[in-house]
Amino acid sequence: MILGLTMMYLGLVVLLPLSTAILKGATLDGSAFWAAVASPRAIASYKLTFGAAFLAAALNAVMGLLVAWVLVRIPFPGRRLVDALVDLPFALPTAVAGIALAQLYAPDGWIGRFLAPLGIQVAYQPAGVFVALVFIGLPFVVRTLQPVLEELDPALEESAICLGASRGVTFAKVIFPALAPALLTGFAMAFARGLGEYGSVIFIAGNLPMKSEIASLLIVTRLEQYDYAGAAALATVLLSMSFIMLLVINSLQSWSRSRYANR
Repeated sequence: MILGLTMMYLGLVVLLPLSTAILKGATLDGSAFWAAVASPRAIASYKLTFGAAFLAAALNAVMGLLVAWVLVRIPFPGRRLVDALVDLPFALPTAVAGIALAQLYAPDGWIGRFLAPLGIQVAYQPAGVFVALVFIGLPFVVRTLQPVLEELDPALEESAICLGASRGVTFAKVIFPALAPALLTGFAMAFARGLGEYGSVIFIAGNLPMKSEIASLLIVTRLEQYDYAGAAALATVLLSMSFIMLLVINSLQSWSRSRYANR
């Protein structure tokens, strides 16, 4: 009964809306579908969306591990405040985050005014998309790694050090294999969130077609033009690509977990 209720709930909440989008996109014939999803503008939006989401998730994987390590292993004044700040992107409306980032990185903003003399422009450029996705993706990595770090027995590290291993070798051979599945999970969650992000990106990206336009914005543009089938076709491609990449990442996560368990 519980299994049936769970499957019914997932079907109504997840599968039904997704299948509706796919079926709407399927109303186009082959040539019209291809024209909608493979236009130069659409391909440019895919490249920016997936590229920025991947790079932001990769950076968050590194810095999220560092932040989680500091919060778990290093006591310092104000640690509770820092721990609470990590969740700020969760609680902050995405539109507010986008406006704040745009103001910070604009040429006359608090950070942008120091970058402008160096010829670096973040706001209203593809770099702005990357910055926004880093902001909203960090908590996924930190909150995924924290419980694993808290349960990791420090005796394992002490034993490795007592046997003559350096701290670098201890981290690479003892700590990192235990963290790898959680790190991949956090990376996948940050990556998936970045693919579908909209509110925090549109205010800082500039939204220029072929340059700083993300896929989700192009879908909204199609909807505003009453091209519902074209928007559904773009959504179908984005959904398919996201599913494939997440499936690959989850497979790597399972392989990493099984490999560590067999050691």
